Amino acid sequence: MIEAAMIWNEPNNKSHWDPNIDPDWTMFADMAVAAGRAIKAENPDIPRVLGGMSPIDPGWVNNMASKGVLDNVDAVAVHGFPLDWNLWKLDEWPEKIREIKAVTDLPVWVSEVGISTFGAEEVQAWGLKRTAELLIGQAPRIHWYSLYDLPRAWPATTRHREAEGSSYYRHFYMGLLREDGTPKPSLEVFGEYAPQLGLCQWFHYEDHRLDDAVAWMKRLGVTYLRTGLSWADSFRPNALDWFDRQMEALQDFDVTVTFCFTPEHRGIEPHHTSPPLDKQEFADFCASMIRRYAPRSAVARPPVQAMTG
Repeated sequence: MIEAAMIWNEPNNKSHWDPNIDPDWTMFADMAVAAGRAIKAENPDIPRVLGGMSPIDPGWVNNMASKGVLDNVDAVAVHGFPLDWNLWKLDEWPEKIREIKAVTDLPVWVSEVGISTFGAEEVQAWGLKRTAELLIGQAPRIHWYSLYDLPRAWPATTRHREAEGSSYYRHFYMGLLREDGTPKPSLEVFGEYAPQLGLCQWFHYEDHRLDDAVAWMKRLGVTYLRTGLSWADSFRPNALDWFDRQMEALQDFDVTVTFCFTPEHRGIEPHHTSPPLDKQEFADFCASMIRRYAPRSAVARPPVQAMTG
């Protein structure tokens, strides 16, 4: 069920990790090392992936290497949105992968790549085709973000929200499907590249879209998926019931599970981007999820070296 475990999401982005509390990522590194060791202790056959960086930054990778993080993961990941938020061109994707490969021998995954339809749906369809041409064969895992548009009633996980102007509203139009579940032109294009392309789809607590998402992914020929199990959500009522339902629904896919989001009451500051008061609590959460959904007694996955593409 679980193909890989990802430690955090965009840890070098202030929307997901607070640089005012941890400006040199020392606390993040300590937490990531503890989590990597905890996951390996539970099941050494589960590849551990360092949460996708955004922006793509070789200097940050070197920082993580100097702090021992890369000794406790089996792959690193990058996120890129050159037509929406990044200050580089779509055709630069191969160069961005090479920049990271130049500073680490670990496999480099693309755990989020996508294009918003905020301006025009045709741009996403064209961009998806071009992205597939540029990235297939360059990375062992390419997760297109995302299947669904983000419902407008939900907040996007970003730091300053509406103050970001149009940059904020682009978050709501990243899907192959509109909020009401109807297809965009890019859905048919995506189907031409599955299963070489996978998907990244975050499911909120008790997400009403889960079963429909599974049906769509099977229809599209998707074989691998990235999603999350939120440490913060683990404190909600009946959290394990929801986690069980989510993971059972996704059992036919190779799932990369991302562990992230600090519970407000367990952070140095009461925010999901805060370093935790105790790094071991996050490591224990990761271990408990591996123990529950990818126990060592399960059939072992191929080692990460077999997924280097």
